Amino acid sequence: MDKRIYLCLAHMSGKEQAFIKEAFDTNWVVPLGPNVNAFEDELKHFVGQDKEVVALSAGTAAIHLGLIQLGVGVGDEVICQSFTFCASANPVAYQGATPVFVDSEEDTWNMDPVLLEEAIKDRIAKTGKKPKAILPVHLYGMPARIDEICAIAAKYDIPVLEDAAEALGSEFNGRKCGTFGTFGVLSFNGNKMITTSGGGALIVPDESTKKQTMFYATQAREPFPHYQHEKIGYNYRMSNICAGIGRGQMTVLDEHIAHHRHVHALYENAFESVDGITLKSNPDGRFNANYWLSTILIDPVKTGTNYDEVRRKLDERGIETRPLWKPMHLQPVYATNPCYVNGVSERLFNMGLCIPAGPWVTDEDVVYIVEQIKGCCKK
Repeated sequence: MDKRIYLCLAHMSGKEQAFIKEAFDTNWVVPLGPNVNAFEDELKHFVGQDKEVVALSAGTAAIHLGLIQLGVGVGDEVICQSFTFCASANPVAYQGATPVFVDSEEDTWNMDPVLLEEAIKDRIAKTGKKPKAILPVHLYGMPARIDEICAIAAKYDIPVLEDAAEALGSEFNGRKCGTFGTFGVLSFNGNKMITTSGGGALIVPDESTKKQTMFYATQAREPFPHYQHEKIGYNYRMSNICAGIGRGQMTVLDEHIAHHRHVHALYENAFESVDGITLKSNPDGRFNANYWLSTILIDPVKTGTNYDEVRRKLDERGIETRPLWKPMHLQPVYATNPCYVNGVSERLFNMGLCIPAGPWVTDEDVVYIVEQIKGCCKK
């Protein structure tokens, strides 16, 4: 095959340039302006639940500002999902706090509610105080068991900072991911459901919290004619140029989500009869994943191969894949952190691959990808 098939390439609507041109023509090229305001309004309308949204420079920045506003600081502990990207846990460390890692359950691959409660009880017993926040992730766009997680959080009166960076448009019980916690996080990195080049957003509960978030995101400047600072602030606001890209992308968001789900359905049909290859799908009717990336598990006994061998062979044949996330509790940088594990994420890491699902992936590409994966199986 001549062309290379990528996991999730950015796909432009064609309308981005008009919003960017408007920003240049009106000289609004700074981290504020009409595009930023309009993008936030469009996101607010999309996520619903009467939430407010603040556009920021990255999803990581959104997590950081959420933690700051939850009062996370030196000596605190935050319960984090182990099976995910480091951007969830790193901002906890920025604050001088300690990430405490909790493993996943089989149905969604996200934070295990049973293990979460065990971890909370154990941290209280060991440290004399409860964790400051809980940071679950909707991995690969699959909603977590967020109702159970939020119920446990409420029981112990611990706020939830919900990482929906990969889950824009995913729903649990008809409600958008990112709207269940006190705060929710979105990402618009180059490979996400929509992109602003780089960028992210914090979903917040109300207008006053939105103002506070914007305050911290613009160097915590106090309302004086001179520059006065009484708190530590950050340069985290999204630029009007990036927000212009985001506005163009919002016009194709529903189309992108529908495409990812369509590709997943093609994979589901194709892998149904393949022994040893399991595609991750919604556990039941409450879950409505955006399928940001389609993911498969490769059983080495049934297929006679393993995920890394398949990854290398597909790469030679022009297909980009990626191993599933290496759990945070196995990362050298977090080797000494407290962790509560059940073996699920380690098993997934040793069996799984992300396969192409983005807007540029055609039905013909799916046929080719499936053929190549089947061809890798020796049994």
